[in-house]
Amino acid sequence: MDELLARVTQKTGLDQATARKAIGLILGYLQKEGPANEVNQLIDALPGAQEAIAESNSGAGGGGGLMGMMGSMGGGVMALGGQLMGIGVSMGQMQPLGKELFAYGREKAGEDTMGAIMGSIPGLSQFV
Repeated sequence: MDELLARVTQKTGLDQATARKAIGLILGYLQKEGPANEVNQLIDALPGAQEAIAESNSGAGGGGGLMGMMGSMGGGVMALGGQLMGIGVSMGQMQPLGKELFAYGREKAGEDTMGAIMGSIPGLSQFV
C-alpha cells in the first residue's frame, strides 16, 4: 500500500491520509459493484487494501454530510465521485487518482483482472 500511496500522492497532490481514504472508497465501491472474483483478486494483490476499505467504511476522516448520504443511497460512479469530493478530492484529482490506482492494479493483479472490472461497471472508464 505504501508504494501505491506514494504514487497517488505524487500524481494528485493529495496528502497520504486523504489518498488512503480515497483508495479505500474506490476499492470498496469496486467490491460492491464489480465482479466478485476479479475484485477479490485485485484486493488480494494489494497489501493493506482490506484495511483501507475498512477505514473508509468506518466514517473516520470525513465523508459525512450530504456527500456521504448520497454515497450511501447508491447512484453508481457519480455517488463515488460525491464521496471522494466529500473527503477533499477535487474533480481535477479524481482522474489522476483513478488512473494511478488502475495502473497499479494492472501491475499487481494483471490486465485481464482489471479489464473485467472496468468492463463490468458503467461509467467507470471516465475516471480511469
